[in-house]
Amino acid sequence: MGRKEDNIKKATEVMHDLPNIRNLCIAAHIDHGKTTLSDNLIAGAGMMSNELAGAARVLDFDEQESARGITINAASASMVHSVGGKDYLINLIDTPGHVDFGGDVTRAMRAVDGCFILACAVEGPMPQTETVVRQALKEKVKPVLFINKVDRLINELQVTPEDMMERFKGTIQKVNKLIKQFAPGEFKKDWQVDVASGTVAFGSAYHNWGITVPYMQKSGISFKDIFEYCKNENQKELAQKAPVHEVLLDMAVSKLPSPINAQPYRIPNIWTGDIQSSIGQAMVNCDPDAELAMMVTKIWMDPHAGEVAVGRVYSGSINQGEQIFAIGAAKAERVQQVSMMVGADRIAVPKIVAGNIAAITGIRSAAAGVTLSRDKDFTPFEAIRHYSDPVVTVAVEPKSMKDLPKFIDALRSLAKADASLQVTTNQETGEALLAGMGELHLEITVYRIEEEQNIKVKVSPPIVVYREGIQSNNHGNPFEGKSPNRHNRFYFEVEALSEEVVQGLRSGVLGDGPVRTSDAKEVGSKFGEFGMDKDLMRKIYAINGTNVLVNDTKGIQNLHETRELIIEAFNEVCSKGPIADEPVQGMFVRLVDAKLHEDAIHRGPAQTIPAVRNGIKGAMMRARTIILEPMQKAFVSVPNDWLGQVTREVTTRRGIIEDMPSEGAVTTVVATLPIAETFGFSNDIRAASQGRAVWNTENLGFEMLPPQLFDKVVGEINDQFR
Repeated sequence: MGRKEDNIKKATEVMHDLPNIRNLCIAAHIDHGKTTLSDNLIAGAGMMSNELAGAARVLDFDEQESARGITINAASASMVHSVGGKDYLINLIDTPGHVDFGGDVTRAMRAVDGCFILACAVEGPMPQTETVVRQALKEKVKPVLFINKVDRLINELQVTPEDMMERFKGTIQKVNKLIKQFAPGEFKKDWQVDVASGTVAFGSAYHNWGITVPYMQKSGISFKDIFEYCKNENQKELAQKAPVHEVLLDMAVSKLPSPINAQPYRIPNIWTGDIQSSIGQAMVNCDPDAELAMMVTKIWMDPHAGEVAVGRVYSGSINQGEQIFAIGAAKAERVQQVSMMVGADRIAVPKIVAGNIAAITGIRSAAAGVTLSRDKDFTPFEAIRHYSDPVVTVAVEPKSMKDLPKFIDALRSLAKADASLQVTTNQETGEALLAGMGELHLEITVYRIEEEQNIKVKVSPPIVVYREGIQSNNHGNPFEGKSPNRHNRFYFEVEALSEEVVQGLRSGVLGDGPVRTSDAKEVGSKFGEFGMDKDLMRKIYAINGTNVLVNDTKGIQNLHETRELIIEAFNEVCSKGPIADEPVQGMFVRLVDAKLHEDAIHRGPAQTIPAVRNGIKGAMMRARTIILEPMQKAFVSVPNDWLGQVTREVTTRRGIIEDMPSEGAVTTVVATLPIAETFGFSNDIRAASQGRAVWNTENLGFEMLPPQLFDKVVGEINDQFR
C-alpha cells in the first residue's frame, strides 16, 4: 500500500476523532505563494510526490489557473499529520488572492476555524491581505502568520540579519494592528500573533523550508543557521532539516482550534436560530449523532459527476443515499455520493460526521451559501456577506441558437457555483447579462462557458454597473403617485441615508427583506443605535440592500391590505432607478399619506404597484437623483525612471493620486480610479513602464459621478440597452 493510500485510510478513521481535526485555509495577497505552500503541505503529508510540489500546483487543477499562474477556485484537500504519535486530520482549503475572486475567500472562511495568513517577507502585508484578514475575523476564524519568501530578503535584497529581524517586526506589527482592529472583542488580545509563542512562522514555500520558535527548540536550528543556509545557496539541506509542511502542520495542530473548541463561539456568530434549542446545542457541541446541519460553501463542476457541493458539517452526519433538503427548495433530494476531497480527487466514504468538510453529489438545489438539513423548516445559516458588489457587466449570447438550452443550463450552474456573479437572462433573445467583480472575473466565466461546456458565445465589450442615489430630500413637498384608475393615491418623501447607516445595512447587522410587524420594534431600535429616530423606524416595512421603506402614516383604513404590494413596488424601484434603470442605493423612503378606494377590487396589484412606483420615482426626481460610479484603488510599484509615464496613465483616466511612497529605486503610486476608465489599464501600464510595473487593485465602493459627466453617462447607459 503506497503512502497516499495509507493516508487516505487513516483520514477516514481520524475523521471521527473530533478533537484531532483542524479545518483551515490559507489566505493572502495575490502572488504571495499560497498555492505553492498548499502543494508542499499536501506533498509533505504524502498526498503527492515531493519533486512535483510547488511546480505541479495540485490545487490549481483548472487549465486557466495553470495558464495564468493564479488561483481562481478555492480548492480543498484533507491530509493526515502526526504529532507526538497522535494522528490529526487537517482539512485545508486554498483560496484565491486576486481581488476579483474575493467572494470565494469569504465563502471558504465560513467552512474553517483557523487560517494561515501569508505575507511576503519582501513586500509585507498588502491591501488584499487586509481584506482577507478582515473576512477571517468577521467569521471568527483564528489567524496565525507565515512570513514567506524569506530567501528573497537574504539573496536578492542582501539584508543583514539585524535588518531582517526589523522587517519581520514591521510585518508582525502590521498584522497585529489588523487583528486588533477587526477581531471580535473577546479575542482582540488572545489572537495577536507572536514569535515567542509560536504563532508566527518564517520560511520559503518554494524552497520547502520553514521555522517557528518551538521548532527551533525541538531541532536546534537558529536564525543564524538559516541565514547561512540561504546565503550559501544550500536551501535543499535546510528543507530536509526543517520541512515546511512539518513546521506549519505542527503549528496548526498546536495553535489552531479543533471544531469542538471553535463551534461554541462560531455558531452564535453564523446562525440566527435559538442557541438553547436542541439543534442549537448540537451544533455548539459539534454532536455527530444529532440532526444534520451543513452549510455549502462551494459548488464545482465535475465533468463526470456533475455538480459537487462542498461544505462544512456543523452537526449530525451526512450519509450516502439519504434524503435531505436544501433549505428553501420545495422537495427533498437524495445524496448520491459522499466523499472527502484530496485536490482533484474525491475519495468516496459512506458518511461524514460533524466537524468535517464534505463533498456531496445529487443535491441539485444546493448553491454556495445554502444550508442542508433533514428538517425542511430548519433555520438556515446567516447569508454570507460579500464585501463588494458586482461592478462590471457583459452581455453574452450563444453564437448558434441550437446551443441555447445548453447555454441556459451552463449559466444556471455558474450562478450556483459563484455567488458573486449575477446572471440575468432575456428569455426571448437568449442574451444573458453577467455582472461580476471585474474584467478578469468575467473573462474566466466566459472561458468556462466556452471551454468546459463547449458552447461558442458572442461577448459584448464590458459595461460598468452604476448606481443611482439622491442628493437632498423633498421634505414638506411629498410627491403624489396616482393609480391608473385614479382612485388610489400615495404620497412619498425620500432622503439620503447617512454613511453609518449604509455601512450597517451593508454589513448585515440591520437585516434585509420585508420586516414582519412583530419584528419591527426590535429592528427600529437597531436603527436607533445608528442615530436614526427610533420611533419612526419602528414603523419599518422593508429593507432592500441599502434602501429602507417606512410607513409614516396614521389611521389610514385598509392600508395594511396593500402592504405587500407597496413593498413589491419599492423593490422594483430599488432594482431600477428613475433615470437610468440602474440599482438604487442609500435611500430612505417614507410613505407619508395615502388615499385608498374602500373596495378591495379597485386597489389590486395593477392599481397599487404603478401608483407606488411612480410616487417613489417622482419623489427621487424632486430630491435630485445622482449617478454613483464604482471606484477602484490601484497600487502601482514602478522603478523611478518610468514613474512619469505611469502617473500620466493614471491621471488621464480621471485617477486621483493619493500617495507616492518610495523605497530605494522603486516608487508606489497609490491612486483611486473610476472602474469605467480601467478597461485596458493593465496593457497600458505595461506599455508605459516597458513591463516593469507591478500593480494590484481593490474595489472601493461607489462615489458620486462628477456633474459635468452626468448627461453623457446617462445617455450612454440608455443607448446600451436600447
